[in-house]
Amino acid sequence: MTALVVLQSVVLVVLVVLVSGLLRSHATILRRLHELGAGTEAPPTSRPRPPSQLPGPTAGRPASLPAHDISGLGLDDGAVAVRVVEVEHDTILVFLSSGCSTCGAFWEALGQPDLALPQGTRLVLVTQGPDREHVTLVAELAPTHVPLILSNEAWHDYAVPGSPYVVLVDGPSGRVVGEGTAPTFEQVLSMLGRAVDDAAHRSRLASHRGEKAKADAAREAEIDDALIVAGVRPGDPSLYRSVDQPSAPDEGAPP
Repeated sequence: MTALVVLQSVVLVVLVVLVSGLLRSHATILRRLHELGAGTEAPPTSRPRPPSQLPGPTAGRPASLPAHDISGLGLDDGAVAVRVVEVEHDTILVFLSSGCSTCGAFWEALGQPDLALPQGTRLVLVTQGPDREHVTLVAELAPTHVPLILSNEAWHDYAVPGSPYVVLVDGPSGRVVGEGTAPTFEQVLSMLGRAVDDAAHRSRLASHRGEKAKADAAREAEIDDALIVAGVRPGDPSLYRSVDQPSAPDEGAPP
């Protein structure tokens, strides 16, 4: 009996020595890692949200990016395609996700049948593909009166940084004229209205410049015709006379 007690005591002492050695070794390793700088980095920050402004492309991206037609799958797993380039109407692309907490307000707002969309625009919802979405949840959230496409390619084509995200495409030019996000879809609509107004203003200015150029060209042609009728042809010295040079007296005029 005494021998058993002695043996247990020896084993306990050996275990205590081993554990103490392991603890000292672990403390030494941690101290060395700390000296090398491990564990001193700043904690990772959450991914920054897209800018809360829509009129104009996202900061850091070139203005007036080319748009792309949307193709992917529908909720019934059938192929779906929507043209947004070289069409008469503009298109509002709303990129959403079934797992995005902020998207909840967007899904609810988009379910309203009386959305006050800018005149001449079409609304299309785009989620990522079935391999990245809970399709059954998307089916529960998606409004039945708005087209919805599941497309990883569309997210890549438009370089969508996260959801919710909205892109406004000018159909006739096939260019992106506004993109961004906001806390609510109502705010997005307000910014979209300003973007549409800005695009219309730029179009009116371009049209005015074109009309002015045509008017200037027509007036120049009339002046050329009048000069030719008067006998003044291209290269005539009278066309290059200095304003300080007196005009030659008319023939037959009194001195």
